[in-house]
Amino acid sequence: MRIDLRELGRRAGAMQELDRTVPAPPDWRVELIGVPAGAEAHLRLRLESVMEGVLVTGDAEVPVAGSCARCLEPFEDTLELGIQELYAYAGSTTEATSEEDEVRRIDGDFLDLEPLLRDTVVLNLPLAPVCTEDCAGLCVDCGQRLDDLPADHTHEVVDARWAGLASKFASSSGAPGETPPTKEN
Repeated sequence: MRIDLRELGRRAGAMQELDRTVPAPPDWRVELIGVPAGAEAHLRLRLESVMEGVLVTGDAEVPVAGSCARCLEPFEDTLELGIQELYAYAGSTTEATSEEDEVRRIDGDFLDLEPLLRDTVVLNLPLAPVCTEDCAGLCVDCGQRLDDLPADHTHEVVDARWAGLASKFASSSGAPGETPPTKEN
């Protein structure tokens, strides 16, 4: 998204407000969550001419879709992000004293906001997104979603080292600790 700065001018204090909706490119994502390609990203920005360049401030609202890191269910949400970045004029003190990748630069009469938006969105995406804060995840034994199972859901787990002894108790009719009845001839 390129913005023409000729309307803004170079005098300090000049300001331009933008309220735009732009389609999201396909690379605004991490492994489990991202902004769907082509989804509408709503931007409310203020471009202000300052001594060293153009200060971009505002916020962005983008839809996100992904899979829960705990239960793997798909979910959708909206991410609201604050934006603040200085784009330096060519030959400014900020440009001269900063490394090439430390400051964004004005390209002629244009600002390219797409890298700023991509960085802001991707760096704010959760690496382990959850569908709800209290999502219990999956049952380690059966793989079912725990939130969909009854509260008393359990699996009987018998230690393999005791399996032989457990089968002896299972075949007797008495309760554990009871002496089995004696057979009479």
